[in-house]
Formats: sequence, C-alpha cells, structure tokens
Amino acid sequence: MKTIAIVARPKKDEVRALTQQLLERYGAEREVLVQEHVAELIGVPGASDEEIARRAELMIVLGGDGTLIYGARLLHGRQVPILGINLGSLGFMTEVPVSDAFSAIDRALGGQARVESRMKLSCRLYREGLQVMEDEVLNDVVINKSALARIARHEVWLDGAFVAAYQADGLIFATPTGSTAYSLSAGGPIVHPAVDCVVVTPICPHALTQRPIVVPGDQLIRVQLSSEVTDVYLTVDGQAGLPLRQGDCVEVQKSPHRVLIVRNEKLDYFSILREMLTWGERGHIEEPAPSGGSRIRERPPGQ
Repeated sequence: MKTIAIVARPKKDEVRALTQQLLERYGAEREVLVQEHVAELIGVPGASDEEIARRAELMIVLGGDGTLIYGARLLHGRQVPILGINLGSLGFMTEVPVSDAFSAIDRALGGQARVESRMKLSCRLYREGLQVMEDEVLNDVVINKSALARIARHEVWLDGAFVAAYQADGLIFATPTGSTAYSLSAGGPIVHPAVDCVVVTPICPHALTQRPIVVPGDQLIRVQLSSEVTDVYLTVDGQAGLPLRQGDCVEVQKSPHRVLIVRNEKLDYFSILREMLTWGERGHIEEPAPSGGSRIRERPPGQ
C-alpha cells in the first residue's frame, strides 16, 4: 500500500495533532492524501474527495462510526480497507483507540491486519415509473415521517411475494452492520456481521402483530408508499435524504459492493457488544435503602 488517505471531521480537537503525527510517521515513504478541510488545519496541500476515492489504497478514518460511514460513501464501492481510529463516543466499527493507532496501521500496511468484509445495500427510488435516485448504504435505508405527520401505509413485497402492509411511522431496512444502530432502538434484532441478510423493522407500528423480520440479502425488497402522506422522507445511512410522495416505490437489495473494515486484533464482535451496550450482562439497580440513602441490588433476569 503506497497511498494512504486520511478522512476526518475537523471539529474533533484531536484531529489536527493526530493528522500531523500520521504525516510525520508515514509521509516519507508513502503518499498521504489528506482531505482538503483537514489539510487546512495544519497547512499542508489537501486532496479532493474524488482523488481520495480514485487513489486511496488504505483509508484511515479519524472519528466515530458516523465518520467511517461517511468515508465508506466516498469510495463509491471501491474495495479499499478502512481503518477506524476511535475519536467518538461509540466504536462498533471504529475499533482502534488512539493509543494503538500506529501499531494497527503498521499491521495493515504490512498485510498482517485482520480485514472483515461487510455487506452493503443498494437503494433505488422510483416515481411514476422512473428511477429518480440510486445509492448504496452500509448501515440502513429508512423511510420515516416527521413528528407531526400521520402514520403511513407501507406495502412490502419480497421477490414479488406480498409480505405485509405496515401501518407505521416508518420502516428501517438494515444491514447486519446497521442492526446495532437505528433498527436496534426500534426493537430490531442484533445480527452478526458475517450473516448476509436484511432486517426489516417497522417504526412504531399501529398493530403489535407487525414485528421485525430478517430476510435473505439477495432477494429484492420493494416497498410502496400507498397512502396519501406529507412529510415522509427516505434517508440513506443518515447522510442524505429526500421527501417521498404517495405512490413512490423504494427497492432495497444486497449490493454487489462490500466494505472492508480493518479489525482491532484485541477485540471480537461480542466483546464490543458487551462494552458498548452492556449486552448480555445482568447489571444492577439502585434502590432506596430502608435507613435512607440507596443500595445496589442485582437486576433480576428480564428487567
């Protein structure tokens, strides 16, 4: 790997110092492409997003998972390993702490890193029979209403077979990577990233019988907005969106492209779940003590 790209959101205080350190360590032997808005912070020549997408052989992301998703979108499907150095609050994908940054990068450059291939979704929007939008996502495709809009009717088909008409605030179509994001907060299941599937999660459904389902990733999902609605939006990876109209059709399917993520050798998927979500742990509950103050008791199963 002769060309490294650095992608970051410049609002982070650590970005300036860490970018400078990366240039000093790797700039002599390799070409380091620094995003223009990051390069301005340290007074070096910058690279456009188009140049990074075309030339990067390793992408180093400084930030949180949202920044990694942003970086993956810049690549437009190119199979470039992405190494996330965690400067955010959550790190499901940006697994490497700053203290381990250089050793992780050295392993990646030396071909010794563990790289995981993650599924993406392709999303297409049709209006009056014409395709008006196409995009790819790593996390999720979301159809959702604004706070004051009425619930909408979403008719869903899977490979031409009718699934259900969801009366709900919206629908989430999540990859396994995205199963721990918005879909999880809406009641969807956690899916291991090695499983290629799509999680379909209704948002606040009118009928309690309409629950999240998991469907094969290679089958075509088609949803039509059949009710008359206002203020309903299609959002892809929380990065871009546009308003929907009655009769619009959205198609979601496994993308032919993948995202390559450099893993932290010290962590596995379930240790990340336990650390970030306290998943699988019983936890404790603080309750008032008879003599005043409070005491801690173990949380019983199911609470």
